[in-house]
Amino acid sequence: MLTFLYSNDFQVTNQPDFVKERLKLFEILKKDHQHLFAITDKKGNTSNVITVRVADGKTVEGEVWKTTPYQVAAEISPELAESTVVAKVNGELWDLDRPLEGDSTLELLTFDNEEAQAVYWHSSAHILGEAMELYYGGHLCYGPPIENGFYYDMFIGDRAVSSTELSALENICKTIVKEKQPFERLEVSKEVLLEMFKYNKFKCRILNEKVNTPTTTVYRCGPLIDLCKGPHVRHTGKIKTIKIFKNSSTYWEGNPEMETLQRIYGISFPDTKMMKTWEKFQEEAKNRDHRKIGKEQELFFFHDLSPGSCFFLPRGAFIYNTLMDFIREEYHRRNFTEVLSPNIYNSRLWETSGHWQHYSENMFAFDIEKDTFALKPMNCPGHCLMFAHRPRSWREMPIRFADFGVLHRNELSGTLSGLTRVRRFQQDDAHIFCTVEQIEEEINGCLQFLQSVYSTFGFSFQLNLSTRPENFLGEVELWDEAEKQLQNSLVEFGKPWKMNPGDGAFYGPKIDIKIKDAIGRYHQCATIQLDFQLPIRFNLTYVSKDGDDKRNPVIIHRAILGSVERMIAILSENYGGKWPFWLSPRQVMVIPVGPTCEKYALQVSSAFFEEGFMADVDLDHSCTLNKKIRNAQLAQYNFILGNLSLYFLQCLVLQIGTSSHSKGH
Repeated sequence: MLTFLYSNDFQVTNQPDFVKERLKLFEILKKDHQHLFAITDKKGNTSNVITVRVADGKTVEGEVWKTTPYQVAAEISPELAESTVVAKVNGELWDLDRPLEGDSTLELLTFDNEEAQAVYWHSSAHILGEAMELYYGGHLCYGPPIENGFYYDMFIGDRAVSSTELSALENICKTIVKEKQPFERLEVSKEVLLEMFKYNKFKCRILNEKVNTPTTTVYRCGPLIDLCKGPHVRHTGKIKTIKIFKNSSTYWEGNPEMETLQRIYGISFPDTKMMKTWEKFQEEAKNRDHRKIGKEQELFFFHDLSPGSCFFLPRGAFIYNTLMDFIREEYHRRNFTEVLSPNIYNSRLWETSGHWQHYSENMFAFDIEKDTFALKPMNCPGHCLMFAHRPRSWREMPIRFADFGVLHRNELSGTLSGLTRVRRFQQDDAHIFCTVEQIEEEINGCLQFLQSVYSTFGFSFQLNLSTRPENFLGEVELWDEAEKQLQNSLVEFGKPWKMNPGDGAFYGPKIDIKIKDAIGRYHQCATIQLDFQLPIRFNLTYVSKDGDDKRNPVIIHRAILGSVERMIAILSENYGGKWPFWLSPRQVMVIPVGPTCEKYALQVSSAFFEEGFMADVDLDHSCTLNKKIRNAQLAQYNFILGNLSLYFLQCLVLQIGTSSHSKGH
């Protein structure tokens, strides 16, 4: 039994009763499993020898149900065995100490592999869960790995976790790590697991609602036993450094109608150098937080009278409108036609599109007279009505509709986060209606479009082609042809890209694009998505070249900025508040050198303002000239001007105007 004593006088001397009962049942089940395996092993088997092919091509022999991936790794190299986080057996992630069940192809994954990182952080979440049970005695819920770390949710009634308790939890985690508790896997019947977790209504919900098989697996480390598919690291000692750094409240499965839970976040690494790098990164990210920049630069704010809907102040609105004007200029060059569509539609539209059946819980719906209406969460169904409002011919294809319409999505209050997760937003949304034969050319245009925009911002990006999933709709031949055209476009584009097999949407393949910001983070903003199903659902047709008036177009969903709100958040953090001139909410500060120059300074400011620039004058008599200059520098003005002759002013306005239109970053 573990005993911990902390500076805040909290002491754990006894495990909760449910932990003891759970452990007792686990030990009984484990013995039964071992007994059954021993009986099976005694019967003998002439084909016990298996062949294990390692990823580098080397082949070794092993024994079925006895040889483990760790043993194979150790035979190759003890250093490799120690650095390996998890195995991959015949394409399936596999515990290093789990015996092989037949001939196998074996991969050994280290922490630099994304799947291995997820396993590492998942195991760390179990360590945190064990610590939380010991500290709070509450009921664990979900504890997954996330993009950078892990968290665990716990129900502790009306009590809330305090940030002052995190250091105590971290100390417990470090003690668990020192004990090198092995992770043990056991497959158990659903019926028995309902008995094991009868004390925890949340685990019982998972078993009853999520588990559709007669058996599932649990994992044990120390006193913790948890529902889990795994796999995990060999033992808790593999987690070399761990930090518990944040807490928040949430709802069971994000539903505000359900119980309030306490969520605790952590991060872990296989060496301290990685942790120090992460801590430095966090400090940099904190300084660049768009919410901090937005407040300091008076760009925007939020109010609890309209949660998730941003109030853009004049300087923030300047950035917003400048971004949209930038995209509008690109639309004009690339033959997109801007349209305006309604904000509110009858629910029959969403039933036709399929959103009502699959997305209605994320929509703001209300009754008007005898009908149900909803605010639009996306533009595509409305654009389908625009396409269908009159007969169409192959001669007018492709049709490129662009729309900056306001969208609303009913995001849960607990998920709202600055400009990155909002309820009200606008997108540089466009839908291209084209023939199958035109797909490649249109995709080429979309890729050139996003490169032009992202290079203006200084972003590099990654490309992935996501292909036909198992639950696809439509004809295989159509999918194959579309995927071939997407591949051709990517090859012609000339940038590196990766295949992501089976990860396309059920209605069409897609190209996923992630941009990389100044501190190395990736964000998904752009969308290039083929859609074969929406034209069918809306019965969209055009007269083809051969006279067929029943031909369905293909829709390409396309956005470059994505949500304008989210892009402003990304740009704020990418630039660290130091905006390029063309986007800057503070372009020019005019500082008169003395009271006699104030009238002229106002004229200078007006000259810039009339040319469309964000120009200000500092007439604060309480500040010295040097103080005014310093204030303007701290406020991130791009140009600070003092005394100017009229001729020089005219030249400068012209020069700045020319540079601003170039949109250099």
